[in-house]
Amino acid sequence: MTDTDMPPDIADAPTKKTSRKGFLVGLILALALGGGGFFATYSGLIGGTAAENSDQDHAVSPADLPAVSFVELEPLVISLGNSGKSRHLRFRGSLEVVPGHETDVGHLLPRVIDVLNGYLRAVDTAMLEDPAALIELRAQMLRRIQLVTGEGRVRDLLILEFVLN
Repeated sequence: MTDTDMPPDIADAPTKKTSRKGFLVGLILALALGGGGFFATYSGLIGGTAAENSDQDHAVSPADLPAVSFVELEPLVISLGNSGKSRHLRFRGSLEVVPGHETDVGHLLPRVIDVLNGYLRAVDTAMLEDPAALIELRAQMLRRIQLVTGEGRVRDLLILEFVLN
């Protein structure tokens, strides 16, 4: 085809070449500025942490752990349900006790075991099978243990084993 065969508006239009030069320059600038911003933030130049830490060592010393004591509970095996299947719950836990009250809580362990047995037998089997229910079960058991041992002696209940067979 010649220029005379084309319509006049197309024949007069200059042929455009797609240039990628602007795109590449923009991409390189974006990467350089992004990298510079990351470095400035990471090194602490932005945010004020570099000036504060420049006089100190970068090694952070851990805080002292609080004083705690633990009283181990006897493992419990609790039969569940009235169904034909024999199902059991195996439970093992430990009590986090305020230091100095270990002997007091140790003398009350038979009552603690009794309260846990009674509560876990009364809980519905469907609730025991729900993985999300363990948090609520733990809170309920801890509250009952604190009622038996008295306020201020037991801080927490640690569940070491909770297995349904």
